[in-house]
Amino acid sequence: MNFKNLRTMGVGVCMVLASCGGGPKQQVAEKKALSGEKGEVRLITLDPGHFHAALVQKKMYDQVNPEVYVFAPEGNDVLEHLKKIEGYNGRKENPTQWKEIVYKGQDYLEQMLAKKPGNVVVLAGNNRIKTEYIKKSIEAGLNVLGDKPMVITPENFPMLEEAFQLAAQKGVLLYDIMTERHEITTMIQKELSHNPAVFGSLLPGTVEQPGVEMVSVHYFYKSVSGNPLVRPAWFFDVRQQGEGIVDVATHLVDLIQWSCFPEVVLQKSDVEMLKAKRWPTVIAPDEFKAVTGLDAFPEYLKSDLVDGKLNDFANGEMIYKLRGIHARVVAEWRYKAPEGAGDTHYAIFRGSVANLEIKQGPEEKNMPTLYVRAHEKTSLPEFAKALEEAILKNKWHTGLSLEKIDERNWKVIIPDQYKVGHEAHFSQVTEKFLEYLKAGKLPEWEVPGMIVKYYTTMEALKMAKL
Repeated sequence: MNFKNLRTMGVGVCMVLASCGGGPKQQVAEKKALSGEKGEVRLITLDPGHFHAALVQKKMYDQVNPEVYVFAPEGNDVLEHLKKIEGYNGRKENPTQWKEIVYKGQDYLEQMLAKKPGNVVVLAGNNRIKTEYIKKSIEAGLNVLGDKPMVITPENFPMLEEAFQLAAQKGVLLYDIMTERHEITTMIQKELSHNPAVFGSLLPGTVEQPGVEMVSVHYFYKSVSGNPLVRPAWFFDVRQQGEGIVDVATHLVDLIQWSCFPEVVLQKSDVEMLKAKRWPTVIAPDEFKAVTGLDAFPEYLKSDLVDGKLNDFANGEMIYKLRGIHARVVAEWRYKAPEGAGDTHYAIFRGSVANLEIKQGPEEKNMPTLYVRAHEKTSLPEFAKALEEAILKNKWHTGLSLEKIDERNWKVIIPDQYKVGHEAHFSQVTEKFLEYLKAGKLPEWEVPGMIVKYYTTMEALKMAKL
């Protein structure tokens, strides 16, 4: 075993983590209180295999020490991660100053747990083993900031529940990265849905027309931070990445809970799964090569081949009731977006006074756009006044305006300053997590909400596979 130096652009040669003698001087005690002082948060990136791990470090934070410890097996996953960090350090505008201190070896997990050179573990990688990583990190007295999903199989769901219990006992935080809460159109949709004069009340809906619907479409072929994204082959294996109904759908289930029942302590008994299904995205060998760089499908994907093409069950739909409200969630993966487009989000909240709808298509120039539609029976003079007041006098976001489309339809115009993009949302989540670390706790509704969220996706998967 040995620790290896990593030279990062603009910061010189990094320190080498000691391989014996109890680890570096900076080793953190299990229950060290965090006060918010500069540099006290020390990150440990464990087995990074997804670009989301790097996006946490796209900017610097006063509370976070620039020295970041990386523990990973040898392979392309960790090299791609370090390449992205080098890119952030070497960019011309607002370069970062991260110093990556890297250990690579088959005993990477054991080394991390033995040395604990930091106090926050960042997890974004192979989801098959993520739940185990979470539990072992919590057992070691470490805080965890984990990318979604935290669990991909019903068999491992009890392990996640136990991890939350252990976190409470040890006084550490376990939090998942819910970037979509920071998307401006989603935030305003949520605000308006709790304005009785504009929205009324959320309709319970039916299976055929739920009270709330969300659809997310993602693409395998894309660019991240201006460079073509190289995905690991295991990303296409649902046994390692997870099916779409437990992966991307996590964001949508979270948004429904967060938007419709803000700060409410939810329970598993609040969820009733009604319908669920799954279907594959078919990927040809040349498409697989373009995304992974591999000339052939690895052996572990051979069982998923049909007529020489990969059938990746990356798509799923669920219809369920949450506290009596019918909700529909759809997660889809396609190979490549149309020119000029990217991942898209659609959401509609059906209220007794109006509907709130986010669209992101060609008509919106592929940008998330919020529309408000008053119902036929809604009195327009009073409604228009209430909507104008809610938008123009918004106390959280200034500069909003309205564009009237026709008698009953409006578009919410949002200044560009709020359209920071998906990658910036990772920094926003990290900043929120740092606030929670300083406070020493999460809001009382967050942990129950996470448990209910993953319970929902697990129930959907079980039903879809019947």
